[in-house]
Amino acid sequence: MHIMEGYLPVEWAIVWYIISAIVVGYGIMNLNKVLKNNPEAKPLLAISAAFMFVLSSLKLPSVSGSCSHPTGNGLGVILFGPAITSVLATIVLLFQALVLAHGGLSTLGANIFSMGIMGPFVGYLVFKALRGKLNITWVVVLTAIFADWATYLTTSVQLALAFPNPSFMSSFTDFGTIFAITQIPLAIAEGLITGLLWDYLSKLRPELFEKVMNIKKGGNNE
Repeated sequence: MHIMEGYLPVEWAIVWYIISAIVVGYGIMNLNKVLKNNPEAKPLLAISAAFMFVLSSLKLPSVSGSCSHPTGNGLGVILFGPAITSVLATIVLLFQALVLAHGGLSTLGANIFSMGIMGPFVGYLVFKALRGKLNITWVVVLTAIFADWATYLTTSVQLALAFPNPSFMSSFTDFGTIFAITQIPLAIAEGLITGLLWDYLSKLRPELFEKVMNIKKGGNNE
């Protein structure tokens, strides 16, 4: 978990739960549409969730009350968009909290918001902006990198809002600077790994990839 169990004040834990619940609820509706209209998307959904689970389990100690790790949210957002990726992130984080004792039930909403919503949303914007302008593999790499960085910028904002000492900007700068030490190299490595996985999967099942990517064009995803 980015933010450990019990670290956030109750009021902020509730705020992030409410916001995340709204987005995840919307994501569940989109996911149901995709599964209904494109059941062949299930293998790629499973791969996207498994990729996120494995990468986000590789944790390093970081700012007090939090940890640093790859997020794995780039692949899911490219294939299925940010709303469905929020559902995948919720499943991954809930499994880690309940089964693997990573903790973070009280901060689950905050962690979903950073890794499952804001990170994927920024990654999605990067993907949309660069698709067709660069080689697709480099677009995937950059999408994953920016989704990771956006996740930790959001975590820095969340921590600064909860602990604005002596001020929000000062606290945000402190948290962001410490996260940058680990996340800048981690995100670059994550981007390269995501690009390699993308190349492998797109060559393995090109017809399935194309169909899933076209879901968005039919309005069944976002």
